Amino acid sequence: MEIRLDGRVALVTGAAQGIGQAIARALRGSGCRVHVADRDGDGLSAFAAAETMTPIVLDVSRRAESHAAVASIVGSEGRLDILVNAAGGVRGQVGGPVEAVTEENWRVLFEANVDGAFWLAQAAAGPMAERGWGRIINIASGAGLRPSLTGIQAYTAAKHALVGLTKQLSQDLGPKGITTNAVAPGFVRSNPATERQWQSYGPEGQARLVQGIHTRRLGTAEDIAHAAVFLASEQAGWISGQILSVDGGRS
Repeated sequence: MEIRLDGRVALVTGAAQGIGQAIARALRGSGCRVHVADRDGDGLSAFAAAETMTPIVLDVSRRAESHAAVASIVGSEGRLDILVNAAGGVRGQVGGPVEAVTEENWRVLFEANVDGAFWLAQAAAGPMAERGWGRIINIASGAGLRPSLTGIQAYTAAKHALVGLTKQLSQDLGPKGITTNAVAPGFVRSNPATERQWQSYGPEGQARLVQGIHTRRLGTAEDIAHAAVFLASEQAGWISGQILSVDGGRS
C-alpha cells in the first residue's frame, strides 16, 4: 500500500528532536507541505533549514500562541489538513515519591502534554471542518494506557488524559470529516530524556526491558512516524477514536 499525501498541509509540533522530526520527514516524504513547531527555537530552526520546512517557534501550552500558529499556516497555505501533536514529554523530571510532587511539577506536564494538544486541535478544527477533511494525531504513550516506566505520576496522568481527549475529539469532530487518533509509542531512545532513562536502567535492566518486548528490540522514531503517516492517510478514513500501540508487542 503506497501512501501519498500530495497537496496536503501538515503541522507537526515537538519537531526540534526525536519522534516529531521523524514524523515531519515521513509526512514530507509522502508529499505533504510540512510546517514544524517547537519551543526550542535553535533546534527547530536547524532542523527546518536542513529539511526545507517552515519553522514556527511555539509554546503549545499558550492558547493564544497556538491559535496564532494555526492562523498563520491557514493564511499562507489556505488550508491545514493534518495536525500532529508530538510536543510533550517529561520536561526534565524524573520519577520520585508521591509526596515529593509539587504543584509546578504537576501542572507543567499537563500543560505540555494535554493543554497544547487541545489548543491546537481547537484552532485547527474550524479550517478542517470548512474543507470537510482533517486528521488530528496525538502522540500519546504506553504511559497513557498503564503505569509509566518513568515513574512520573504527572506524566502518566497527563498521557491518560490525552487518550481521553483523543476519544472525545473523535466524537465531537467526526461528523465534520475530521478523524482523531493517537499513537502510543513503546520505549524509544529518541531524545535526551529517554536516553537518560535508558542509561539509568543499567545493562541488566536494559536486557529485561528488551526481553519484555515481543519483537525483542526497542522501537525507533521512524516506527512511530510510519504509524502517524498511515493515520493521516485516505486509507485510514474510517479509523477514528483509536489508540494505536506501537511498542513491539509489549502491550
